[in-house]
Amino acid sequence: MNLNLKSDQAKSKYEPRLDDVLLTPWVTAALTEDLGRRGDITSQATIPEDKTASLVIKARDAGVICGMDLARLSFALIDDAISFKAHVHDGQRVTAGTVLATVSGNARHLLTAERTALNFMTHLSGIATATQQIVDSVADYPAQVTCTRKTIPGLRTLQKYAVRCGGGRNHRLGLDDAILIKDNHIAIAGNITKAVKQAQAFAGHLIPIEIEVDTLEQLEQALDAGAKLVLLDNMNAETLRAAVTMCQGRALTEASGGITPKSVIEVAKTGVDFIAMGYLTHSTAALDIGLDFTA
Repeated sequence: MNLNLKSDQAKSKYEPRLDDVLLTPWVTAALTEDLGRRGDITSQATIPEDKTASLVIKARDAGVICGMDLARLSFALIDDAISFKAHVHDGQRVTAGTVLATVSGNARHLLTAERTALNFMTHLSGIATATQQIVDSVADYPAQVTCTRKTIPGLRTLQKYAVRCGGGRNHRLGLDDAILIKDNHIAIAGNITKAVKQAQAFAGHLIPIEIEVDTLEQLEQALDAGAKLVLLDNMNAETLRAAVTMCQGRALTEASGGITPKSVIEVAKTGVDFIAMGYLTHSTAALDIGLDFTA
């Protein structure tokens, strides 16, 4: 493993994107849930069938936008004749009042898709915005901000995409893409050395292995067993600094355990390489985005 952190952890310049083939099942499921058994009976009851309208999707707060393609698909799956003109892209920072998209077409169909489109955008933009704020707050330190598996069931891929739109990094997407040895694995396996050695024998050269430790004594055992990536769980700042010193040239370090926007700078100052924050996907507020009728 290359431990040249300055070169390995350069900020990514690419713009994340998920293809329509991946997004369509989520949008279809959301629309089906909302339409229920009889469809949009409010729009059917109050709006003439041939009425057309134009709407604007507008940011009511400053933030980072995420979910534009999901919004577009929400309208397209209801009526492919609807015109959806995006004025910003995912990952873009906007100010309050920015028009994000203009949508026009059959009025009934616009209102049928409205809530699904906004639900995706407000939730994911909230995650992207919170991630961007935290990434900016620790920009003077080498630590990279990552998310966790503490996600809403069924929405993990979208939530982790939103983290990337905000400038953060993804930890495991699931149980199958990396080995993370936690305290219960260690307890059942017998000890740290046995757990690490068994994982190394199982993994091959393409699966990364990380081990969670709670104390400096456990950390020393993990390093002696050949661990190259350690998760420093619920350690205070003083212990984190000592752990980072122990790992220099031997392993990469990741801090975790209840880290919030208020505590993240103190954690970053310890010199850890990564900061894992479940907060990004389980505790962030939605970004206020509205869809308004234009005469």
